[in-house]
Amino acid sequence: MSTLEIIILALLQGLTEFLPISSSAHLILPSQILGWQDQGLGFDVAVHVGSLLAVVLYFRKEVGEMTVAWLGTVNIGPAVNSSQASFDGKLAWWIILATVPAGLFGLFGKDFIEEHLRSALVIAATTLLFGFLLGFADVKAGHRKVHKPLEKLGLKGAMLIGLAQAVALIPGTSRSGITMTIGLMLGLSRDNAARFSFLLSIPAIAMAGSYLTLKLILSAEGVDWYAMGLGSLLAFISAYACIHYFLILVNKVGMMPFVIYRLILGAGLLWFVLA
Repeated sequence: MSTLEIIILALLQGLTEFLPISSSAHLILPSQILGWQDQGLGFDVAVHVGSLLAVVLYFRKEVGEMTVAWLGTVNIGPAVNSSQASFDGKLAWWIILATVPAGLFGLFGKDFIEEHLRSALVIAATTLLFGFLLGFADVKAGHRKVHKPLEKLGLKGAMLIGLAQAVALIPGTSRSGITMTIGLMLGLSRDNAARFSFLLSIPAIAMAGSYLTLKLILSAEGVDWYAMGLGSLLAFISAYACIHYFLILVNKVGMMPFVIYRLILGAGLLWFVLA
């Protein structure tokens, strides 16, 4: 990989991992359209590590509080003694359990996805379909006068979002996009839908990164430490900035700019495939 390819792909990973526009689509497309070679397992591991560090660092306060509260629920840490700590413990359990569907889908469906669903046509279709759904959910959220607080989401709501996250393994769907869509449809505000999506991404990215790391260890593929180091750093910086500014932007203008982008991208891809 050239330095230019490393920079572009790492920035794409960091920016699109948390925007509702599909990181997998943007990482697959350069090879489909520009003829770039696959970036390799080592680079995939690096950008996942960078993205994971960014979201954990950004939500370090919430992650710390949930971890302490969760340990209290399993009698490892100090006992839960406040309503906020009690909710933090519940939220931790919701995120853990809601991650299970994506883990199972990834375990049993990854080969089928790799062989049949990583194409520009599939990406075009899912980009358009889930773009329309995100737009529909955002309009509903904009007209809703009262939003459900995150505390009222419940395990059932969390699991529905977790099932949606599993569907996002199909390229072009967007993990953050579909989880925010379901969150909005369940009555959450845009801010809470985004925050829950970001927190839910932590174990998902950790699982994906661990799987890729294991594949790298077991493979005979050489490691390009320069590409890994630069890719991880750029993915971290761009992902951290993306989370921060997305939470500001979504409260001001909603999801519609990303919906419009998805529709334009999907239409362009469809034209590229069918032309």
